[in-house]
Amino acid sequence: MIRLRGVHKRFGPLTVLNGVDLDIYAGQTTVVLGPSGTGKSVMLKHIVGLLQPDAGTVSLGGQRVDNLNERELVGVRKRVGFLFQLGALFDSMSVGQNVAFPLVAHTSLNAAARAARVERLLSMVGLARTQDKMPSEMSGGQQKRVALARAIALEPEIMLYDEPTTGLDPIRSDVINELIINLTRRLGMTSIVVTHDMNSARKIADRMVLLYDGRVAADDAPDAFLRSENELVQRFIRGQADHRDLDLIRRGFERVPGPAGQNRRRGDVADPGRLGTVSSPESSGAFHE
Repeated sequence: MIRLRGVHKRFGPLTVLNGVDLDIYAGQTTVVLGPSGTGKSVMLKHIVGLLQPDAGTVSLGGQRVDNLNERELVGVRKRVGFLFQLGALFDSMSVGQNVAFPLVAHTSLNAAARAARVERLLSMVGLARTQDKMPSEMSGGQQKRVALARAIALEPEIMLYDEPTTGLDPIRSDVINELIINLTRRLGMTSIVVTHDMNSARKIADRMVLLYDGRVAADDAPDAFLRSENELVQRFIRGQADHRDLDLIRRGFERVPGPAGQNRRRGDVADPGRLGTVSSPESSGAFHE
């Protein structure tokens, strides 16, 4: 259904996508994992034409979307729902007005029909009869669900989720997980979920993809992915820092001089009055008999 081929994207000197090749299959939930800054969210924005690649192609249902203008992209975007990382609700609009926004912009439904659709959508995400509330009156998890109701208002074929559980406690995160599962299985949606949350990934994924350094580093069914011997996969699953980051930290500390140019000893206490250290009682022998 969705195909990316040789997709490259740079922002100034920074290469974010470095030749992404990926097929997304209809009716599945594909979870895209990877460290921060590896291009996961940027990839999602290419799918809906919010960004255009510097090189490569992006196709949806056999139609290239990377070369469409804004007017031509309207039809594509009606087929795709997008749950942004922070929800992106309009603070000045009520919950009902937020959910109704795409219906007003893209349908000919009258006010009564829109109100009925909004009520049904809010019921689907467990927030019935909240139309008159303001976003500021709702918790973070509730705001995410309102944003999800808005994202599915036009009954899209495809849902894109950008870090849907970020900032939520485990219980609220699981509510979002259940909604994603139900939308995929009951409504037949194709879902792409960008996340760092391995608990969420294990629960919702039909397929797991690891994006690393702007490329697809691993791609498999969840069981095979989690058992993979790929070092990058296992490091991400275990939450282990990249050796390159650790080297940078180590080199940074090596540039910090100790007293008289010597390394600080374990147990030494920093003197707030000057650069350097004050020896601890143990290291000075003050308590030795």
